Amino acid sequence: MMYEQFTQFTKMFHNLSLILDKAQKYADAKKIEPETLGTLRLTADMLPLVKQVQIACDAAKLGAARLTGKDAPVNDDKEKTIPELKARLETTMGFLSSFKEADFNGWEERKITQPRWEGKWMTGKEYFHQHVVPNVYFHVTTTYAILRQNGVEIGKKDYLGDMPFKH
Repeated sequence: MMYEQFTQFTKMFHNLSLILDKAQKYADAKKIEPETLGTLRLTADMLPLVKQVQIACDAAKLGAARLTGKDAPVNDDKEKTIPELKARLETTMGFLSSFKEADFNGWEERKITQPRWEGKWMTGKEYFHQHVVPNVYFHVTTTYAILRQNGVEIGKKDYLGDMPFKH
């Protein structure tokens, strides 16, 4: 189950990368400066698109790392353009694909903490369900919404991506 969820995150990041391709084409057609899309927000007090992608990637990679006891790659958070964001997604997908199902053994009871929790902790199961999953999907969805609100022609099929339909 745990391993499969990180596989699903990889799928969502692949879909997001394809959505960013459409955003780049839109920007090129409208002659929008390369860094402009990354600064877009849904509302003034929300983080811009660049941070949405960075946080989605961080939630998934740090989630996998903390639940397995492995080190996550460190990013410098300097992305400004669509190609740079796509590279961040690729790096994250590569890291997630490096895990095997056995790496997650014992994840449910692992004690998870982080500096901003000020000494508090959660079990791995609580952390995964209450923190990792909502954060990944919130930030992927917000990225989608920012682009959609600003005229990029994307829809639910872009967000969901290929489905495993049976005949």
